[in-house]
Amino acid sequence: MDFLTGIGGFGGSLGSYVIPFLFVLTVVVFFHELGHFLVARWCGVKVDTFSIGFGREIFGWNDRYDTRWKVSWIPLGGYVKFAGDENAASVPDRERLALIPAEDRKDLFHFKPLRQRAAIVAAGPIANFILATVIFAGVFTFVGRTVATPVVDDIMPGSPAAAAGFAVGDRIVSIDGSPVASFEEMQRIVATSSSELSFLVDRRGIEVPIQATPEIQEVVDSFGNIHRVARLGIQRHGGSGNIEIVRSDPVRALWLGAKETWFVAERTLNYLGGIVTGRESADQLRGVLGIAQVSGQVATIGFMALLTMVAVLSVSIGLLNLFPVPLLDGGHLLYYAVEAVRGRPLGEQAQEYGFRIGLALVMMLMIFATWNDLVHLQVFSFLTGLFS
Repeated sequence: MDFLTGIGGFGGSLGSYVIPFLFVLTVVVFFHELGHFLVARWCGVKVDTFSIGFGREIFGWNDRYDTRWKVSWIPLGGYVKFAGDENAASVPDRERLALIPAEDRKDLFHFKPLRQRAAIVAAGPIANFILATVIFAGVFTFVGRTVATPVVDDIMPGSPAAAAGFAVGDRIVSIDGSPVASFEEMQRIVATSSSELSFLVDRRGIEVPIQATPEIQEVVDSFGNIHRVARLGIQRHGGSGNIEIVRSDPVRALWLGAKETWFVAERTLNYLGGIVTGRESADQLRGVLGIAQVSGQVATIGFMALLTMVAVLSVSIGLLNLFPVPLLDGGHLLYYAVEAVRGRPLGEQAQEYGFRIGLALVMMLMIFATWNDLVHLQVFSFLTGLFS
């Protein structure tokens, strides 16, 4: 038995997963690091290295500012290394910095004003959000979006919708005070919720408030992946009319793209908050293997679908980097916030302990996500069968 085809859900040729995965991750990482790079250049900071990937260099070149642009062997991220950094995490080499004469410090990141350092660090996640917005806008402009009026055509017996008092013909006006423009929008809001929702429906011209709590169900997609989603039990029939593909002009598409980026960010944060409070299971967190699997599957649908995945992952990477964990961009911003309050930076030892704790947290998250990937891919079941 071929090893890859023996792992459930991770079958197919290696290239069918590796190539889409490298495309998705490279685009997201490149734009994240480009955000840091461009703002750093704008602030007059000397950049030593712009790397896609870690480890040994595959190929590269130097630009006219003597920045080394390179692609490295381990394609699991990237970094921008400023002059005076000890490593790719922008930890300062304090001994080296102390020896630099005052007149030579103007090009160094660690001697720039606090506001410039904060802007450079924040530029990475912001670039991710901009990338996602532009991609979503492009999809809405050239591909369009399916729009169907949010009208209830059918209600599943015994479902939360039936228990809450929904009726056939109800038109959903808003959910938790937010207007609902299409049935698809209603579905997405419900699918990512696990708590009670407040609906306002139009029932033959009369607005009726309804409280309903979606039911969590396990759903198997066309690739055999299992997802936990919330369902109300409301259906819309495709032949009931007023369903169309709507393309938007570029200006409106940008606005819709920004709304879509906000939607993905908000739902991601709600899910993570649900994990912390115990309302959500952490088994949906995925790591590198999971991203590779989904990238390969989405690539079979088409390039636009893969590009949409780039946008979703870009939002996730932007959010992750804003977490106030030392080693991530958010950790640096946390240090700068403390510096702004205290009027001076944290001590060297405190920052060092912070980076070590941050590294430990990031490693634990990666291990946990990889464990989830292995469980989803049924690697353990495969290995048991292979050696039994």
